[in-house]
Order: sequence, then C-alpha cells, then structure tokens
Amino acid sequence: MLIINPATYKTLVRPLLFKLSPETAQGAAEFLLHQDYLWKFLSPLLKVESPRLETTLAGIRLKNPIGLAAGYDKDCKVIPSLSSMGFGYITCGTVTAMPRPGNPKPRVLRYVEDEALVNALGFPSKGLANAADELARVQEVRANTPIVASVSGVTEEDILKCHRRLEPLVDAIEINISSPNTAGLRIFQETDGLDSLLTKVNAGRQRPLFIKLPPYLSPADHPSTGDEERDRVLGLVEVCVRHEVSAVTVSNTWPVRDSRLAVGSGGLSGRVVFPDTLRMVADLKAVIGDAMAINACGGVFSGVDAFEVLRAGATTVQVLTGLIYRGPGIARSINEQLLATMDEERVVVLS
Repeated sequence: MLIINPATYKTLVRPLLFKLSPETAQGAAEFLLHQDYLWKFLSPLLKVESPRLETTLAGIRLKNPIGLAAGYDKDCKVIPSLSSMGFGYITCGTVTAMPRPGNPKPRVLRYVEDEALVNALGFPSKGLANAADELARVQEVRANTPIVASVSGVTEEDILKCHRRLEPLVDAIEINISSPNTAGLRIFQETDGLDSLLTKVNAGRQRPLFIKLPPYLSPADHPSTGDEERDRVLGLVEVCVRHEVSAVTVSNTWPVRDSRLAVGSGGLSGRVVFPDTLRMVADLKAVIGDAMAINACGGVFSGVDAFEVLRAGATTVQVLTGLIYRGPGIARSINEQLLATMDEERVVVLS
C-alpha cells in the first residue's frame, strides 16, 4: 500500500495531506488510526523482527531501539494502531493534570523543504482522567510494545498527580520539563526546582523514570552563550544522576520565532536539528557514562542517523517529525537501514 513505503508516501500521499493545515491533517491521520483492524492487517508489513535489534532500556526489554516520541498521540487514543507500526516502544502524551486547550491557532507550521515542523501547541490535553481511562483499556498492548507516558505541569503537585495516576498503567513515565511553549516549566529547568520535584517523585516511584531535557547551543558555534547553556543542562543531568533517574531524553524542540504563529514563537523539530542531537548525546554520554540511559530525540529520519546516535551513546532513538514526513513505514525503514549499517560496520548486536 502507498502509505507503507516511505518513498511512495513522500511522493504520493504526503502532498495530498499537506494540502491540509497541519492540525487538520493530524485529525485525518487520527481518523485512520482509529481503524484498529486496518493496522492489525498491515502490522506484519510494518515490523522488522531481528534479535540483533533487541535492547534494554532501564530494564524494559525492547524489540528494537526506535521509539515514538511524545506529542503524536497526545491523549493516548490510538496506541493499539501505533503499536502495529513496528516501534520498539510508544510514548503517549504529553498528559496534564487538568484539560488544557493549548495555545491559540495557528500553532503548527511546516518547513517542508527542511522536513521540519515548528509547533507552539502549549500542551493541549484532555487531562489526566481521560488519559488514565484510555491507558486502562489498552493494557494488552504492553505485552509486545512497552508504553511510556509523557507528563508535565507547571506545579509539582500537577506533575505528581499525573505520575501517581499513570505509573501503574505504563512501563515508564517521562516528565517533560522542557517545552519551549510553556513558560511555567522553567522552574524545573533550574537545579533546585528539579531537585525538589525528583525528591517528591521518588518518594512513591515504582517504575522507570525519564526526564526530557531542553536543548542547548553549541559552545563552538555560540561562544558567548553556549558554555553557559551547556553547563545549565549538564547541571540538570547531575541532579538526575543523583536521584537515580532511569534515562534522559535529549532533547526537546528548539525555540524559534515565527510571526505566522499566533503566539509568535514555537519549537523547531525535524532533520535540521539532527547534528545538534548527535552533539548533545555525545556530550552527555561523556559526563554520565553508564549512570543512566539516553534517549536521542531530534532529527532521526534514517537507519544511518539512528546508528550514529546509538554509537555516540544513546540507548534508544525517539521519532516524531519523521513519522509525519515519511509516514507509518518510518520504523520499518529505519530498522532495515540500521541492520544494513550494522553489517557495514561489523556490529553484531545492539545490546
């Protein structure tokens, strides 16, 4: 089918979808994803099974290292269909304690030539109770595809509510402290704020915990600010190590300004950020060693990209913009190319 092969999706299907606004196109995709029977039928064509791809993330066994990043299935509505697409794990959310409308529209832009997106969504969410109900209905999925729930909030109590309610329903929780579209999160981008939050989370924590970090500029390219930004993020990483966080996700979208957005600024994702993702993974690996895992998030579109960030120190890769630009065959494509690259580099297994 046209939607399975990334090349035909890119040339035939994507141009039709991209005639719609980004959020209308997302709505059309979600309508198709609600047809569970279709994706069960397509599942054998979308998966790559190989023991060479198997790995372990914070004690969670994965069939492959390619995860779906938070932000695609914000309200945990279509997890069964997404689990049919060959991802090693699914991250749903980001879930907030109370329903939120998000920022005013327009709030998503495409930079098609760069295969990039800018979003200023501001965490639109149906809220914690809705997400918990959705997750309770799909527990059977976890036997084959682990589920991670992304949660966030502008107060400790909101995040703690989400963590406590959703942790029993998923394999891990990812706390997003770094959305560039939600100013209140900045308190958790300070070491004292993150330290306080993690102290409270750990008091009742039972399962693996990930922290999604903000990006930072390259000191080599931005000598006036790069060192300060890097040191700030590495300070957050040290707090995570001290609190025995299971993994960090590197990183969230990059803050950019664009007057076409209702709020004037948003977060950049897509191929253009891959060099920075690779740089940050290598930086963090040099600092933390094996103290915790790294999920590389940002600009991975191919198996070669995936191999590079895994070789730099990541345990897994998270994909989102690639799914939008390359379609539902993206995980299969990356995994096939990853195996081919492993052959070329004489790497037998990932784990």
